[in-house]
Amino acid sequence: MDFRLTDEQQEFQQHCRKFATEVIRPVAEKHDREQSIPWDAIKQARAWGLHGVPQLERLGADGDGVMGVIYAEELHWGCAGIALSIVGSGLAAAGIAASGTPEQVGKWAMECYGEGDEIKTGAYAVTEAGAGSDVKSLRTTAKLEGDEWVLNGTKVFITNGGIADVTVVVANVAPELGHRGQASFVIPGGTPGMTQGKKEDKIGIRASHTAEVVLEDCRIPVDYLLGGMDKLNKKLERARSGQTSGASNNALATFEITRPMVGASALGIAQAAYEWTLEYLEDRSDENGPLMEQQRVQQVLADVATEIEASRLLVWRASWMGRNGVPMTGGQGSMSKLKAGDVTMWATTTLMYLVGEAAQSTDCPLEKYFRDAKIYQLFEGTAQVQRLVISRMQRREYQERLQAAASALSAAAA
Repeated sequence: MDFRLTDEQQEFQQHCRKFATEVIRPVAEKHDREQSIPWDAIKQARAWGLHGVPQLERLGADGDGVMGVIYAEELHWGCAGIALSIVGSGLAAAGIAASGTPEQVGKWAMECYGEGDEIKTGAYAVTEAGAGSDVKSLRTTAKLEGDEWVLNGTKVFITNGGIADVTVVVANVAPELGHRGQASFVIPGGTPGMTQGKKEDKIGIRASHTAEVVLEDCRIPVDYLLGGMDKLNKKLERARSGQTSGASNNALATFEITRPMVGASALGIAQAAYEWTLEYLEDRSDENGPLMEQQRVQQVLADVATEIEASRLLVWRASWMGRNGVPMTGGQGSMSKLKAGDVTMWATTTLMYLVGEAAQSTDCPLEKYFRDAKIYQLFEGTAQVQRLVISRMQRREYQERLQAAASALSAAAA
């Protein structure tokens, strides 16, 4: 077991930090204030090899699964909103990869990014009002009429919602079957019947576009169903007969794969807040002397550093497991996102207390880090939902171990 980064991974980490320093941070305040999409930063990311085909090829060749979480953390160290604009299409691409046929993946995955100098975006539309983390309660429907699917419903809080070149929509084709009656569909931008609803005015990640996606008799060809009709019919047949295939719900499976990336993104904010605080406090004093020499300050900084490192190890482990096909039967993916999100919110809050009154000003970077941090306890499953997932998976894993032990004892006795 070797926790050291390879030379290639270290070089990539430095490359991402350089991009975040030179490209993202100089425009972060502007896009945060204006809530504007940072198109130039996205184009620069493509030029730096950090967006589109070059980045996908790099991640595909990374057997350790570490490059992706390094990438997410370092870009979010620059600015969470801009970073999400750069990486946000990845969730749609992951949804296509998880559910689509090889032909569909080949056709649609790159449409989430564009090629050459062309920049395209993707959106993954799952969340609905009253059914945020609970994908089993989705109400959007898809009905087959002849050789077309007709979709109706409203998705909320969708990254790139309404502006994406490709939108992956999760909808009910057999509502009576719950989540086992759901399917995923690809809808190209500009398709009649799909429009942008309300654009959200957010407290954080403001450089990332978030809006409703409204579907009103939106008609798409039958082959825009990810996975195809044969796969869907077999899935529905198993569900109606009470059989279980052992396969996860596609939306849940996609989220499990991407949760370590979300955790790494949160840690970028925590790391940025920690580093800024170290620099800010270095030459400051109060009536008790230099702040950095006071035990109360040292205790807080030590706790923050330790929690960030512990969270990072959980994130890296989960990312390695996902990349190498190791089942996360104990909820390791959810653990990484839960821990990193909670630590980031706690760390930014704690560091603001340490800095004092200056931290409340919009001139202080901690104010923005604090605003950006909150979403990481909410999206892709709230912290409360992560705890439920982990608890259930841990219980199931423990019961399976007990059953395996009992079977082994029984076989030995025989």
